[in-house]
Parts: sequence; structure tokens; C-alpha cells
Amino acid sequence: STAVRTALNQLHPGYCPHTWLYTAQPENGDVPAVTAQQWIEVFRKSTPTFKKHAQEDTSVQPEDYRMRCADAFESTFHAALDILEDPTAQVPGFTAQPLTCLTLCDIREKCLRNAGFHDVFKAVKAQEDAAALQILPSLLAELDGIQGTPERLEQTLRGVFAGNIFDLGAAASAQLHASGATGAGSFASTRDQLLPRPWAVDDLEGVRDAIAQKGYRKAVLFVDNAGSDVVLGMLPLARELLKLGSKVILAANEGPSINDILASELSEIVQQVAVQDKAVVGPALASGALRVMSSGNWLPVIDLTQLDPVLVAESEDADVIILEGMGRSIETNLHAQMTCDSIKLGMIKHPEVALLLGGRLYDCVCKYTPGRPKP
Repeated sequence: STAVRTALNQLHPGYCPHTWLYTAQPENGDVPAVTAQQWIEVFRKSTPTFKKHAQEDTSVQPEDYRMRCADAFESTFHAALDILEDPTAQVPGFTAQPLTCLTLCDIREKCLRNAGFHDVFKAVKAQEDAAALQILPSLLAELDGIQGTPERLEQTLRGVFAGNIFDLGAAASAQLHASGATGAGSFASTRDQLLPRPWAVDDLEGVRDAIAQKGYRKAVLFVDNAGSDVVLGMLPLARELLKLGSKVILAANEGPSINDILASELSEIVQQVAVQDKAVVGPALASGALRVMSSGNWLPVIDLTQLDPVLVAESEDADVIILEGMGRSIETNLHAQMTCDSIKLGMIKHPEVALLLGGRLYDCVCKYTPGRPKP
């Protein structure tokens, strides 16, 4: 996309989106805990899921042509990964340096588009959205039945982690989804079976208390996946913020990437929820207290200097930024310092990320970073 992009006003100077540079070498000369070649293998292992969904993307016709296009995606992406076995190499036609999660995601998306695919996960997103919307009313009734605000927020935050397991970009969670273990129907059991605390990054009480006590005026929530992730995880969190008097912007992707929700898709979902939820979402949407906006992003990770200028302008007076999902809050932005409070929420779905954070596969990251003025 060649559209104008701009930086979130709340970022500190020296902001770097990348949590890990894949070519970084430990200062003591040791072998890195995860080598660049191992990161490349992470992306190679995810290719079958992408190819399968490309083969099933009936918007590309006829079928024999679609199969050739799916093969072309696989071969061009793997050719790029082969070149990057030398982690400092340039890949003709792509931006490969510095080698990070962001640059590898970008190469993969471009390979899909170059092969003629636009949104290969569209069907599974719609299916999971519909399933999650069926469950939402009973979930909201359950949360509304919890009397204490701290207890209600804690259960809501646990729901964010449970929803975030629906991720087709990581091999481990894609296999879980294929086995039927991460759909909306398993949300409650996933929430009840989150790994025991302490989590890999565990500021649960800090996040809960900040939301409950600080009286945030405006929150910007950068959301991640379709289905249970946004519908059963992030929408209830947005709703709790609204109940506490905050204005809320839900910022979603402009263009398709894996099973991440698009702003256009999320707008339709929120309108459907508004009709059902006459207590909170309906009035908030009507008054403008709740808005869905495009982040301007086309990737499953996010660089907060590359946002839609309209979102940046509307976010200028936000006093809390919430980033959700492994891509947006762990593999990018985990260490981002802002002038306002920031909260990073996500579930770890790559063993390599678990290793680097001293956690476990399917561990949670719940990080509260108090705002600091720019130096």
C-alpha cells in the first residue's frame, strides 16, 4: 500500500517496533538462544497452512489455475527463505533487512499477493466470527453477573488470552485449530485451562487495577484475530472500558493478513453486537464513544510509525494504548515506551518466543507499562 502513513503521537523518540533482531549476536560471543536460521524455519513450518488456504480460496478461478498459483506462492516464498539462510542477504524484489518478524511477514504477504491471492483466510474468518457471535450474549451475561469490578476485569482479561489462541499464522495453534481445539466452541474451556501463573510476563494485577482505578478517558485497542479473539476477547474488554466511562477506538487491519480481522469486517460485527447489546455497545456506538477504525496495517505484526493518519489524529488524546496478540504485542512492541500508559496482551504460540521470554508454549504475556513523558 502506498498510502501516507504516520507515527502514533505517544511514541518515545528511538521507538523500534522489533522485539528481536534475528541477526543480533549476544555480547559475550555465545550462540544466540534462537538463531536467524531457526526463525526462518518458523516461517517455513507455517507455509503448509497458508498454501492449504490458498488452494481453498475459490475467489481465484478456475481450480487448476488456483492450484498453480498456490504452488507459485510456496516456491517463491521458500526461495526467499533459502536466500535468507544467509541472514544478511538481500532478496531481490523484497525488503529483507533488518531481518525480523516484521520483514519476514511482509515477504510472505507479498508472495501471496504476487501469486494472485488477496485474502485466503476470508472463509475461515467469517465462519469463526459467526460461531463467536452465537456465544457472545451468554458470555456478556456471565461477565455482567460478576459483581466486583476487579474480579470482572480479571475474568475479561483471561478471556482475551483464551481468544488469542485462534491464530492460523503459527504452526502449533494452526494444528490446534485443525483439530477443532481453538474455535469459539472451546473458548470457555480454554479460558479455564490457561497455564498456571506466574505467566511469562505477568502484570495481571497491575493491568487490572490500572483499568479499574485510573479512569482512562480514551483507550485505543489494536486488535488481532477474527473469531473468538476479537469477539469473545477484545470486545468484552472494550465493553468494560466503556462501562468505566472511557471512549474506545478498536483499531483493526486495513488489509488482509492471515486470520486477522479487518476494520471493514469488525465494523459489521460491532453493528450486529450493538443491536443485541442495548445496555452498553448499542448506546456507545450511537454516541461515538465506541468507534472502529483502520490502523492502516496489512501485516500480523505492527510498526506504530506506519499508521493511518486519521487514526493517529483521533488517538492524540488517548491515555492508554492496548496492543493485543503475539504479533502486535510480543514479537513487535513488547518493549515500546509511550507517553501514556500501555498494555500488551497476548499468548505465546511459537516455542522460540517462549524460550526467549523464559516461558512456556501457550503462556500469557500481560504487561503494564506506565506512561513517561518524552525525554
